[in-house]
Amino acid sequence: MLPTVRSILGLPVLREARPQILGGEGALDHPVRWVHVSEVLDISGLLSGGELVLTTGLELEKAPGLTASFVRSLEEAGAAGLIVEIIGNRRHSMAALRAAALGSALPVIVVERRVRFVQITETVHRMIVAEQLERVERARDVHEAFTVLSLESAGTEQVVERAAAMIGAPVVLEDLSHLVLAYSARKLQTTELLDDWERRSRTTPSASETTRSGPEAWLQTPVGVRRQLWGRLVVPVPLDDDEAAAMVLERAAQTLAINRLAERDRRELSHQAQAGLLNALRQPRGLSEGEAQARAAALGLRRSPYYVPVVFRSGGESSGASPDHEAPGGDPLAGQQEERALLEQLARALKSVSGTALTASIRSGSVGMILAIPAKQLEDPTLQRLAGALAGDIPPSGPSLVGSRPPGHAEVEWSIGVGRLRGSLLEAAAGIDEASHVAETAATLPGDRKPFYRATDVRLRGLLALLRKDPRVQQFVESELAGVLHAEARGAEGYLELLGQYLESGGNKAALARNGYLSRPTLYARLGRLEELLAVDLDDAESRTSLHVALLLYRLRTL
Repeated sequence: MLPTVRSILGLPVLREARPQILGGEGALDHPVRWVHVSEVLDISGLLSGGELVLTTGLELEKAPGLTASFVRSLEEAGAAGLIVEIIGNRRHSMAALRAAALGSALPVIVVERRVRFVQITETVHRMIVAEQLERVERARDVHEAFTVLSLESAGTEQVVERAAAMIGAPVVLEDLSHLVLAYSARKLQTTELLDDWERRSRTTPSASETTRSGPEAWLQTPVGVRRQLWGRLVVPVPLDDDEAAAMVLERAAQTLAINRLAERDRRELSHQAQAGLLNALRQPRGLSEGEAQARAAALGLRRSPYYVPVVFRSGGESSGASPDHEAPGGDPLAGQQEERALLEQLARALKSVSGTALTASIRSGSVGMILAIPAKQLEDPTLQRLAGALAGDIPPSGPSLVGSRPPGHAEVEWSIGVGRLRGSLLEAAAGIDEASHVAETAATLPGDRKPFYRATDVRLRGLLALLRKDPRVQQFVESELAGVLHAEARGAEGYLELLGQYLESGGNKAALARNGYLSRPTLYARLGRLEELLAVDLDDAESRTSLHVALLLYRLRTL
């Protein structure tokens, strides 16, 4: 950091001169950008701010009446302080300086022993240059550290942790819905750092550049590429050096944006390289049905008149996560063991129904299957049997072929998505994507859980669940519900719930009044206030549809 007036007064060359502070003690910690020596009273036009002015004050001795205007001009020019050397019997100068210092916020210091101004200048300028060199070296270190993280395609948690370590303070990464994606609490308790986060975040406006804003003065920087922003990095505590912290945040944000783009490409390449036969069947590229049947038969899938695409999706923390993306704090090894345990359960279940299937992990947390069945009427019983295997209804028979779930890990809940019954193996493989979509969104459906789900069970909610992490969709939600979300963040609760009840009642105010046990005048008044917050006409069918979609997306955001 730049030297301050206080630290300069502590230098031996000045300490020996016994400096007296006549005024402006509250500004002694202001940084000094340069040292300026002058015997001219009119120097305000030569200053650009942050200078420590040194003078013998001989001109002030000649015209003590100009002392107040001289001090005032330095203060208006943004000077960091004034040091005056007064040697001998100069009572008029001293009295004028004391009077001027009383009415000024500028630090005014007097030394009554001779001091070498050149020594002060050399020492302070050396400190300033050293500080600038330190900043250059720090910038180089930050650049090198985050360049390595970019080249290594480091995970989000690792980038955030490195940023927090360099700043020496907590750092939080959140998305456009104000949900925390990753954080490093440092010495702060997690409960204290993330307490009531969404409300606090909504009251802190996002900025297009690195700045401090909001009631808690959070230091923040946007994350994304140009106009395609998808989050922001936040330091929610005061810092000693905002400039250095801002540099780290900006480099961390660039690394996160680059790694997200690289990860997207890497997932596509990895999917093509590791999918094996199941991927080849899903993307045949000239593969004939006969060749597909032959290759599948070599892996144990018997030729059958019907095939069903099925996807099993983990209901743990990683549910709904992007491929190859682990949830914060997740254990990749445990996830792999859970998938292996699922494959073993499915193998036992298939033996019990004399069925065959082609089964493989298609991405982190998802297992895809093409199930061969000899008759249409056996589809549901076979699927029920597989669901029972996941629920633990089928006891193990014979020695275990793979490792069991690691000790201390809870039972994993799997959602089962089922595609349409097909008479062709290639057509069934093409239905894996539909089944994956169904499995991923099944957990969002209200009511009692079903053993398995089809596309007719998920409908619009399923489509929205697929789109919920798109930044454009998040911006749509924030735009549609902005008035209500900001009102609730300020403590006006109940409007989001009222909006949901109104939309679910189809806009029928009478039915809503009966079901909500509200009088009509009270309900109409609250709905009127709701319309003011949303700035829309709730009687308009298109507005209700738009709000209903936004509300469904808002409720799906944490999946």
